[in-house]
Amino acid sequence: MAAKKHPIFDTATTLGKLVAFLGISSVCGVLVAGLMVPAVALAGGTATSSITFFDDLPDEMNVGTPAQSSKILAADGSLLATFYDQNRTEVALKDISPFMRNAIVAVEDARYYEHGGIDTRGLLRAVTSMAKGGGRQGASTITQQFVNNVIIQTHAVNGELDKVKLGNDKEIGDKVREIKLAIAIEKKYSKDEILQGYLNWVLFANGNFGIESAAYSYFGVHAKDLTLPQSALLAGVVNSPTLYDPIANPENAISRRNLVLDHMLTQGMIDQKQHDDAAKAAIDLKLQPSRNGCVTAVRGEYFCDYVTSLIVNDPAYGKTAEDREKLLKQGGLTITTTLDPGLQDAAQAQFENFTPAGNNPDKVGQALVSVQPKTGRILTMAQNTKFVAPEGQFNTDYNFNVDRLDANGNSLGGAGGFDVGSTIKPFTFAEWLNSGHKINDIVDAGVRVYPVGFPWQNSCGTSTGIYDDNYPGSKTLQNAENNFYQRLTAREGLYNSLNTATMYTASKLDLCNVQKMMTAAGIHLGEDPKLPYNLDNVSSLLGSGAVAPLTMASSFATFAAGGIHCDPIALVSITNAKGDKFPVPGANCKQTVKPEVASGVTSVLQEVLVRGSGYQIPLRYPAAAKTGTTNNSEQTWTIGFTKGLATASWVGNIDKAQSNNGKLIAGRRLDYVDGATYAGKAWQGYMNQVAGFFDVGGFDAPPESMVNPPANIQPKPAQPGKPAAGNSDKPSNDKPSEKKKD
Repeated sequence: MAAKKHPIFDTATTLGKLVAFLGISSVCGVLVAGLMVPAVALAGGTATSSITFFDDLPDEMNVGTPAQSSKILAADGSLLATFYDQNRTEVALKDISPFMRNAIVAVEDARYYEHGGIDTRGLLRAVTSMAKGGGRQGASTITQQFVNNVIIQTHAVNGELDKVKLGNDKEIGDKVREIKLAIAIEKKYSKDEILQGYLNWVLFANGNFGIESAAYSYFGVHAKDLTLPQSALLAGVVNSPTLYDPIANPENAISRRNLVLDHMLTQGMIDQKQHDDAAKAAIDLKLQPSRNGCVTAVRGEYFCDYVTSLIVNDPAYGKTAEDREKLLKQGGLTITTTLDPGLQDAAQAQFENFTPAGNNPDKVGQALVSVQPKTGRILTMAQNTKFVAPEGQFNTDYNFNVDRLDANGNSLGGAGGFDVGSTIKPFTFAEWLNSGHKINDIVDAGVRVYPVGFPWQNSCGTSTGIYDDNYPGSKTLQNAENNFYQRLTAREGLYNSLNTATMYTASKLDLCNVQKMMTAAGIHLGEDPKLPYNLDNVSSLLGSGAVAPLTMASSFATFAAGGIHCDPIALVSITNAKGDKFPVPGANCKQTVKPEVASGVTSVLQEVLVRGSGYQIPLRYPAAAKTGTTNNSEQTWTIGFTKGLATASWVGNIDKAQSNNGKLIAGRRLDYVDGATYAGKAWQGYMNQVAGFFDVGGFDAPPESMVNPPANIQPKPAQPGKPAAGNSDKPSNDKPSEKKKD
């Protein structure tokens, strides 16, 4: 197949111009001289060419901004991860070592500051050598190389690799066009601007584009701090990045480095001692790990993935997902996040106490996620797996802590949440207080039967649920211990995590309002944030609904903040290489739960850690928490908070049918595991370590009017009755979500 012609050969007229032009050259050297007829090429000035063919060639090129690496930073500015199609960070010429600037000029284009884009002496020497049968010689100036790099790399980042031509693949027309563009570039930009562009665009081997990336990758320093031997080494690489690769071919690289030093000495850029000392220096590479994407994140790889999902899913960062992906990998973004490295490391370290990477044969899942009350900032997002783990260790693509989808139906990479067990009970209690009941109202936890047709109230839907041994497939409502089927305060019912107490309070409430209370605190199902926690069946009041740990931490933070709910946020700021700012989602903080209701709930959750289901996991600071365990210990939880930090701790299974009972956790196999056993201990260890960095003051007490009922008022036990209007008497075979105390 014939080689594809350059556009300048597309018409007979253009071809005729070329033939006429070639006719003036009797030898190859004259051809080169002819191409250089315009005085601008000879001296850098301005002249009128008498050769219309050359003038008719395009002389404009949009240099633009090179594709640059983006970086995700933790809240303290430390690096979490980088993303790139081309690993590049653009820097100004003043931020590049003078040694480097001189070295590249010395070896690549000694007359750089003398010519106007084309070094005619170099071209004549190269063509003469070829005419005499010698090998092909390089004759490109730094300006020509800059043009060539811009053309090639622009095609590459746009996915147009079929348009890229290298070396011998280039036709005469391609070379002529590059010459004309080089001359035009010299007219448009200063020498320093061109040199800066060149050093930011050129490849230094091993995927390092630009001098800043190369300096860090090979030596762990910024470009401004490169020494003479380091600069000479890198300047030598660009001639042939494979041949002079300092990692793969160190001997070649040193030889080329010393040649660069020779040129620098000859051209008076360094003295003899500098030359000799640098030539004797060891190569002394300090290789930095290559990081591209969340798999190679410094820490928080699943948080990193969550952040990238937020960006790729959001039209604020581009019209299409492809545009947003390109921005992330080529836009030179600096993405500052809310993640606290100290807290993240502390959370990650907890897993080694329970489900260590090297000794978790049952692949028990574990996660910790923290949110800051009143700001919504996600401070920690940790789990005991990796995207890519050594053979035999637990790896997964699922982020245990987040929803499966965002509000627009785009993937967030989450597992979709886990049944929350008794950690959902405080929200029924919140509505109990919100509707006018008291903390110390007497409730009848001895009511265990809710038969077919029980009149559950739900003004915005229908709720059903049967707890009755006399009905096939159903059982009476169970608690973990038999000595709690009695009349007691609502406070005791919650801190002891009694199913019968929660169900009794629910029987006195409009379940529509209970659901609204959950929504106000931020709870939604983990499969889809548009779906509220479903109370169609009252078993959900005991925790048979799957919610993501991040959502649970955020909802408990609402109580910690005195009823102010903030959407959890991961992004602080996003800027591009030019300093332009992009919008980031806000926390939308607002009062969604009455302060006195939040205080009332918090006051009882404090007792959980003193005399309730979490008595064995207290903190050294004022704190409140709730434990949770599903029917067969498939999912176990502790969610709690100090005034300045809310954390959800989960230990469970992605395969939601598997029990944790008998699994190897913390080096032992227990017959029964509840929310306090391991999730609680991890929560306690982590919170004791980090909570002190935030507000650990005391909580506001609820008003006395919310605490005690009038002495002469006692509630009556729940009585079976006829179905309320709109309620179905269709039997339910759902069992209570939780038999256990917590």
